[in-house]
Amino acid sequence: MLTGGDVHDIKAAPDVLAIAPAMRALIADKGYDGDAFRELVKTTGAKPVIPFKSNRKKRGRLNRALYKSRNTIERCFCRLKDFRRIATRYDKLARNYLAAVHLAAVICFWLN
Repeated sequence: MLTGGDVHDIKAAPDVLAIAPAMRALIADKGYDGDAFRELVKTTGAKPVIPFKSNRKKRGRLNRALYKSRNTIERCFCRLKDFRRIATRYDKLARNYLAAVHLAAVICFWLN
C-alpha cells in the first residue's frame, strides 16, 4: 500500500492490517505505539511487539527476543533504497513509483 509522503504510517496501518494474512505477532517500531492500534492488533489475534515511546505513562512488557527479528525488514528497506529511483522518488505518479518498487524488490530477491 502506498501513501503520500506527508501521511504518517500509523494512519495507513489499519488498512494494511485488514488485508494482511493471519499472524501470531506484529513487530513494529515506536511509531506504531498507540493504544488504539495495539487493541486493533489484539482483535486480529496477534500479539503486538512494539516498543513503548519514552513519554508513555502506561508501559507493558516487550518481547526483546522477538523484536530483534525486526532487523530483517529494516535490511529490506535499506536494500530497496540502494536504488536511486526508489530513494528519491523521481516518479510523479504513484502507480509508476509502486511499479518501480516492485521491480526493485524482484531484483533484490533474485540477486540473493
